[in-house]
Amino acid sequence: MNIGKGTAMDSDIQGLLDRAVQTPDAVSDESAWIEVIQRMDSIYADIVRYQVELEEKNAGLEEAHQFIQSVISSMTDVLIVADTQGQIQQVNRALEALIGRPADDIIGQPLGALFMPEYVAMVEDFAEHIRGDVITDCEVELRAPDGERAPIAINCTPRYDHLGRLSGLVITGRPLGELRRAYTDLKETHDRLKTAQQQLVQSEKLASLGQLVAGVAHELNNPISFVFGNMHALKRYEQRLGDYLSAIHGSISDSEREDLRKALKIDRLLQDIGPLIDGSLEGAERVGEIVEDLRRFSTPSQQQCQAFDLGRVVTTAAEWVIKARRTRPDLEISMPPEISVVGYEGYVHQILVNLIQNAADALEGIAAARIDIQVDVSDQQVRIQVRDNGRGIAEDQLLRVFDPFYTTKAVGKGTGLGLYISYNLATEQCRGRLEAFNHSDGGAVFCLTLPLEIPA
Repeated sequence: MNIGKGTAMDSDIQGLLDRAVQTPDAVSDESAWIEVIQRMDSIYADIVRYQVELEEKNAGLEEAHQFIQSVISSMTDVLIVADTQGQIQQVNRALEALIGRPADDIIGQPLGALFMPEYVAMVEDFAEHIRGDVITDCEVELRAPDGERAPIAINCTPRYDHLGRLSGLVITGRPLGELRRAYTDLKETHDRLKTAQQQLVQSEKLASLGQLVAGVAHELNNPISFVFGNMHALKRYEQRLGDYLSAIHGSISDSEREDLRKALKIDRLLQDIGPLIDGSLEGAERVGEIVEDLRRFSTPSQQQCQAFDLGRVVTTAAEWVIKARRTRPDLEISMPPEISVVGYEGYVHQILVNLIQNAADALEGIAAARIDIQVDVSDQQVRIQVRDNGRGIAEDQLLRVFDPFYTTKAVGKGTGLGLYISYNLATEQCRGRLEAFNHSDGGAVFCLTLPLEIPA
């Protein structure tokens, strides 16, 4: 209720009463009393309205109080409210449970009564320090039941009244034991996730190797079959040469020896032996090259930074992927005749295999499927573009293609790690860039940019 206004209304009523008493005539007297009654009715109505407003405000304040109390009671963090002198005014249930003391026993006590002796002076100084700054992540120890220590990390902030004046401080804190348990749980979860990620990375590598086995087998089969064929021919020639030499050491005439030489086709045999041996050596060398390429691919981490022929790596990676496909897309490779790069051959080979494999997968069900590989050299950099003529990549997916575990393939068809691994190898190991975009004529393009020589 407005007191000033109420006093003014009382003065008005008193004036009307004085006028009514002093009025000599009856008519005027009656009108004066009527005016007094009307004025009193108006004042009573104001009083009723003020009373209703006051009750509504009190109800709102009570509701706000109950809400604040429920929030404070439900807090798992410790809460301590003190005045500017460091006297405790309010605590929550979390503090009661932690130190084993009821609120009634705590309120009115100095802050230092809650803490271990070595922290009392520091805590009692909070009221002075809080005027200048907020105290954060201060590790102290509460006096727990039976004299035990309860480590806690606290934050202290100032509290102001409705006029903006400092009226006290608010301390919140979380037991360090809980924080340590949370950290331990988080670390264990992180370790499990890391282990799972490593397993998935290994699975991705095994899946890639499984897809390439057919291509490698085809590459090995040709020279091995050629060597086997040559060995069988040399075996037959060995038998004929043995028969001829045995006959020579026997007692046969010159004419018989000549007839035998023609019958066994010794002259032709001697002409064939050299090419057969050369072809076998060539096939064995090719097998050795394929095995060496496979070793470099499977153990890239053991590679040294050294010069290598990029053209050979591009060609080998493409052949491995294409020959492993049941349906093989047309392949076109355009590049300079000699490209010497100083870097990690195994990493580059793995990146290219992943990019070409990804392009081939994107061409499933595409008529006249085609993969174009363009290699250009300029400004001490080499740029390798792998382009397919598929459906391209949706714009919302372009930003995520290098994210770990992101894949648009059906379940069981990919882990979403191939491009992620390739991106990391390109940027972190090879000091280059890996980008993806859609070609203006259709299809997706993956562009690998590498320095011609990795800086020391």
